[in-house]
Amino acid sequence: MKKQVFILAACFLSLTAAGQQLLSPNGELKMDFSLDAEGRPTYQLTYKGKDVIRPSHLGIALKQEDPNKAQDFEFKTRADASKLEQKADLMTGFVKTEEKTSAFDETWTPVWGEESSIRNHYNELCVTLNQPKNDRFIRLRFRLFDDGLGFRYEFPEQKNLTYFVIKEEHSQFAMAGDHTAWWLPGDYDTQEYETVTSRLSEIRGKMKAAVTQNSSQTPIWEGGVQTALMMKSDDGLYINLHEAACIDYSTMHLNYDDKTMTFNSWLTPDARGDKGYLQAPCVSPWRTVIVSDKATDILASRLTLNLNEPCKIKDTSWIKPTKYIGVWWDMITNKGTWSYTNDFSTVKLGETDFEHAKPNGTHSANTANVKRYIDFAAAHGFDAVLVEGWNVGWEDWFGHEKDYVFDFVTPYPDFDVNEIQKYAAAKGVKMIMHHETSASARNYERHLDKAYQFMVDHGYPAVKSGYVGNIVPRGEHHYGQWMNNHYQYCIEKAADYHIMVNAHEATRPTGICRTWPNLIGNESARGTEYESFGGNAVDHTTILPFTRLIGGPMDYTPGIFETDCSKMNPGNNSRVRTTIARQLALYVTMYSPLQMAADVPEHYEAHLDAFQFIKDVALDWEKSVYLEAEPGDFITIARKAKGSEDWFVGCTADENGHDANLNLDFLTPGKKYVATIYADAKDASWDKNPKAYTIKQMNVTSKTRLKLRAASGGGFAIAIKAQ
Repeated sequence: MKKQVFILAACFLSLTAAGQQLLSPNGELKMDFSLDAEGRPTYQLTYKGKDVIRPSHLGIALKQEDPNKAQDFEFKTRADASKLEQKADLMTGFVKTEEKTSAFDETWTPVWGEESSIRNHYNELCVTLNQPKNDRFIRLRFRLFDDGLGFRYEFPEQKNLTYFVIKEEHSQFAMAGDHTAWWLPGDYDTQEYETVTSRLSEIRGKMKAAVTQNSSQTPIWEGGVQTALMMKSDDGLYINLHEAACIDYSTMHLNYDDKTMTFNSWLTPDARGDKGYLQAPCVSPWRTVIVSDKATDILASRLTLNLNEPCKIKDTSWIKPTKYIGVWWDMITNKGTWSYTNDFSTVKLGETDFEHAKPNGTHSANTANVKRYIDFAAAHGFDAVLVEGWNVGWEDWFGHEKDYVFDFVTPYPDFDVNEIQKYAAAKGVKMIMHHETSASARNYERHLDKAYQFMVDHGYPAVKSGYVGNIVPRGEHHYGQWMNNHYQYCIEKAADYHIMVNAHEATRPTGICRTWPNLIGNESARGTEYESFGGNAVDHTTILPFTRLIGGPMDYTPGIFETDCSKMNPGNNSRVRTTIARQLALYVTMYSPLQMAADVPEHYEAHLDAFQFIKDVALDWEKSVYLEAEPGDFITIARKAKGSEDWFVGCTADENGHDANLNLDFLTPGKKYVATIYADAKDASWDKNPKAYTIKQMNVTSKTRLKLRAASGGGFAIAIKAQ
C-alpha cells in the first residue's frame, strides 16, 4: 500500500532575522538558510543541537562565453560583451523572491532491496532566488529527512539562462571539527584505491602514498577525495557526504580546505576541462548529508534512494535477483587467460584469422570448461553462469586506447555459443554475458543494439559490462558528464531488451537503481579481484558499506575459500585477507541482489559444509536490522528473506577481530527457529589459519542471546530457519 501526504504548513519552518529554518519530521535535524551580505546563498545544519555543517555557501561559477562566438549564422560583435564576466557569476547578488514549504510522506515498494518497503518522509523548503544584475533566477530545493539533508540547484526555463557551461560548482560543506575520516583519493578515472583512515587535517599529507597505480587514473591531488565520504566527529556524530540522482551531470568529488575545515564540491571535467553542459530547464544532482549519533543509522539510511525518481520501468517482472558462479577467478589469479591464442600481437576484427590460429592452451572460456561450471551451478541450485573471455579480441584489448576493440557477438573457435545455450537451458541455468569495452564507449554504443539482440537470441538475461583503461573518445574521463550519460544510455537501452546490467569500472552509484532497477549491480570500488593483486586491507569490508554502498549495491564477488592464490597459480603470492567464515558473512553485510560465488568449483567441493550457507542465503530481503557497527572495525547485520520467516546474519571484522553479543529480538516472538552458526574456530585468523571454522546448530527464539567471536580478519554467518 502506498501512502502519500503533501502538506503546506509552517510547523516545520520558521522565519528568522537571517532567513528560514527548516526542521526534520522528528525535529532532531535543523537547517538554516539565508543570504549573506553579498547575496550569496548560505546554509547550516545541526543535529540534536550539535553542529554538522557550519555556515556554508552555495553557488555555481559559469564558464565565460566567448565574445567572438557566432550568434546565429552571423559573426558580429556581441552587444553584451562587456557583461560576459558578470554573467558567469551564478553565486552572488541574489535576492529571495519566493519560498515554498511542504511535507511529504510516502511508503514505496522497491523491485528488490534491503527491505520490501521504504518510507520517504521529509520536510521541504524551495527558495526562488532572483539575480537582478543578470535578470535571471534559480531555485534551491532542500529536503530534510530524519536521517539527513538533500539539496540541489534547479534552473527553470527562462530567457537569460538557457544553454550554459559549468566552470565549477561551489557547494560547501564546512565541518565543525577535525573529524576522523574514511576516504579515497579524488580521481577522475578510478575508484579502486585503498581507503585511508585519518583526520581531515591529515588528508593532504597522506595523499601521495594513497594514490597507487591503476590502469587508468587522473588524481585530483592535494585535498581531493571521493564520495561517499564517511566521517566521525570527536563528539560522536557519524556524518556521510555523497550525492543522489547524478544524471546528465558530472560526478562530484570534494576538495578539502585545511584552513577553514571546509569541503568544496569539485566536478569531473570533460576533455576540454569544462565541467558540465546544461540546457534549462534542468536540475543538478542532490548533494547529501547523512548524519546520526549511531553508526548503524548510516547503514540503514535510504536517503539516497528516496532522492531519486520512482521506477520508470512499467513491467519489472523480468528483473530478478540472481545468484551466480563464473569462469573468472582462474583468469584473475592468472592461472588461465581471457585470450585464445598467443599468435597475434595485434588484432583487427574481421581480418585476423582466429580459425587457423594455434590455441594457447590456457583459454578458460572454452566449451568443455564452461559446461563444467554449468554442471556445478545446476547441481547446487545457482541461477546463472558468467563467462569472461568468450569473444574475439582479447589478444590486444588492454592499454592501446583502441577504438574498434570488440564486436560483442563473435565467439572464439573453442566457445560454441549455440551448444552452450542448449546445454545451459537443459540444466535450467541462465548465462550471464560479459561485455568488456576496454573503455571504448563509442565502439560499445555503435554495437549496443546488435549486442543486446544477440543476448536475447541466446538467452542471456544479464550483462556484466567493463570499462578498463582510458576512455575513448580520448580525453574524456570515466566520471565526466559524457560518460555518465553513456552509462545511463546503456541502462535504458538494456531495459528495452529486458536486460539487467552489472557495470564494472563505471561511475559510483547514486541511487539510480530505484528509477532503473535493471541496474542490478555496480563495482565502483576495489572488489575481490584485488585480493589476487596483492590483497585488500583487512578492514576493507568493514568500511565499504559506509562508503561505496551508500549509493547502491556492489557486485563485490565474495566467496573465496582458498585464500592462498599460489594454489591457483604458483607465480601469484597474494593472500586473500579473510577467513572462510567472513567470506560467508559478506553475503549478508555486502548487500547485493547479484550474488557471485567467486571461487572455482573444486574449492567449494572441498568445503561443501561451509558452501551450504552460500546456497541457502537469500537474494532479496523483507527487512534488514543493523545490529552493531563501527566503520573500520566491525559490522553485524540481520536480514529477513522476502516472502519467508527465515533470517540470515553476517558479521565482518577487521584485523583486531570482534566479540559480538547478539540479541535475537528481531525474530518473531513466540516462534521457534533452528540456527546454523558458521563461525571462526578459536585458532582462526586470516593470515595463519583462514580455513578454521566451526558449524553448529541450535534452537533459538526471540529471547535468545548469542556470544560469538570473529577472529582477526574473520566473521561469522548464521542461517536462522523458521520451524
